Amino acid sequence: MSDGTGAAVAPQEPQEQRPPALGVAGGQGDRAGFRLAAFGAVLIVVLFAGYGLGRLNAGGTASAPPQPAHTGDSMPGMVMDENQPHTHGEPAASDTPAAGGVAVGGLSLSSGGLTLVPSSTDFVAGQPNRLEYRVTGAGGASVTTYAVVHDKPMHLIVVRRDLTGFQHLHPAMAPDGTWGIDLTLAAPGIYRMIADFTAVVGGKQSALTLGGDLTVAGNYAPAALPAPGRQTTADGFTVSYEGTPTTSSSQPLLISVNGPDGKAAALEPYLGAYGHLVVLRQGDLAYVHVHPEEQLADGKPKFWIALPSTGTYRMFFDFQVGGKVHTATWTALAE
Repeated sequence: MSDGTGAAVAPQEPQEQRPPALGVAGGQGDRAGFRLAAFGAVLIVVLFAGYGLGRLNAGGTASAPPQPAHTGDSMPGMVMDENQPHTHGEPAASDTPAAGGVAVGGLSLSSGGLTLVPSSTDFVAGQPNRLEYRVTGAGGASVTTYAVVHDKPMHLIVVRRDLTGFQHLHPAMAPDGTWGIDLTLAAPGIYRMIADFTAVVGGKQSALTLGGDLTVAGNYAPAALPAPGRQTTADGFTVSYEGTPTTSSSQPLLISVNGPDGKAAALEPYLGAYGHLVVLRQGDLAYVHVHPEEQLADGKPKFWIALPSTGTYRMFFDFQVGGKVHTATWTALAE
């Protein structure tokens, strides 16, 4: 796996300035007294509401995801909350979520005026092949400026259509805007490449997720998807999750990682977060990507996740322990 070098980052854009709230001109004393009494009543209500919320949170049950907060490695001015379930780009009409779910990405080569252009899509099984591609704008010009999000300007997901062979990669960009990485695809079949990035075009940021197919010639024998479950193993670690992703709203999902000794593993930040969760829908490989809250909850990464539709999904959780990255996988059902 070859990580990409950071590309040029556009200068900081000014933050939106809201006009100051309009004040109320002074009036007669009785009107001013009325306003003061009304303010006091509202203040009492707010204080009691805050107390009630504090009691609820103290009970250990979160009722809503945290408010958007920019990550330190995101480009200033970004409005994307990388700790929330998200995809980059505007979904097609067929991708619009139902019942409060999230939009999906990775289903199209083009979105938001930008296009994913691979140099070649044919690969030989089990051998390193060079994957090169560009992201082009109007007129076919290559984009050469990207924001650094979670330590990298480009995140590339590669997975076979049967949801095996998952890879989370970081290509390097040449000065002409060509991204490249040596890629080994183990077995014949059709693979999906999903480029997740924030391009800077004309001084404006465009966060997108574009996808295309790669072909490995040979006899394709699709693997059966494992049964749904909450516990799995990854390189000797036992990894499990608490929570139930739904399509109606974002729900908390806590992931536990225990070492071979049965004790909680000491998770380390990887790409600016205590883990990365990619969720792919069986069939079309619709893509959802989410990062955990900045702080661990009782030593566990805490994600907020919603799924775009009912169906079967495969979840991929990247985590780092002792300087090495591991990937845990589960099958999940959304009803």
